[in-house]
Amino acid sequence: MKHIPQSYPLDLGNVGVMLSDSIQQEEIGLQICEILNANDIQAHLLGWNSDAPIPLDMLITVGGDGTVLYALSHFPNCPVLAINFGNVGFLTASNREDLGTALQQVLSGQYVISHRSMICCKHPNGQLHAVNEIVLKGTTRMLTVDLSINQKDIRGIRGDGVIVGTATGSTAYLMAAGSPIVMPELRCMIITGLNEYDFRSRPLVVTHDSLVCLEVSKETRETDIFLAADGGEKIPLKLGDKIIIRESVRQAKLIFTDSNYFFHNLSSRLSW
Repeated sequence: MKHIPQSYPLDLGNVGVMLSDSIQQEEIGLQICEILNANDIQAHLLGWNSDAPIPLDMLITVGGDGTVLYALSHFPNCPVLAINFGNVGFLTASNREDLGTALQQVLSGQYVISHRSMICCKHPNGQLHAVNEIVLKGTTRMLTVDLSINQKDIRGIRGDGVIVGTATGSTAYLMAAGSPIVMPELRCMIITGLNEYDFRSRPLVVTHDSLVCLEVSKETRETDIFLAADGGEKIPLKLGDKIIIRESVRQAKLIFTDSNYFFHNLSSRLSW
């Protein structure tokens, strides 16, 4: 039996509804809007790359983890209830068949809000924020990246690239790269090389207030080098470029209707 936490109802005046780019889900979005309107809540159906007309009290996403990540990045600090219509959906609170139940639980105050640490990356062309990870990578050849933490040189990483991620990201790209799974509310950063040319290499977990610097070594022969946050737009880098990663002032807030959601998702999404 699920343990349903008791809480106070969210003060919901305006709620956004964001769908993935699949047209087949438009009917589901309208269904959610009808339920919200029936509860005297103003619903706003949002498209990608569109802003909410007014500040939102909650955002509901319909899709997979990609839709959730987009929503968390474009509406920082807004609580997100994610309904899984994707493949894995590790960040989602409910599957499509439980949509109505999940909405009623949240509207009646039976929910928890998981507060997640995000990271911020300063690079030569600007700044990025990430819920899961920042990736520095090449296209065809190995890179050499010099790692320093709190202005102290640590080591050179030689391989396909480097990932710096959050506890939330430990069940995403970091997990595929061999990093440990970390409970998502833990404030930390995880650093690991991608396919390192060194059998001694291991992922490194550092404190949330660490200052991580990655410098593309001039010894690198790869010329097509890029940076990306949460699998988004590729930012080109060149030899000698430095990027600085630290904890962001932003927070990701995810709504769940089961306080044991993390281990439930490990079982249901990863077949533990």
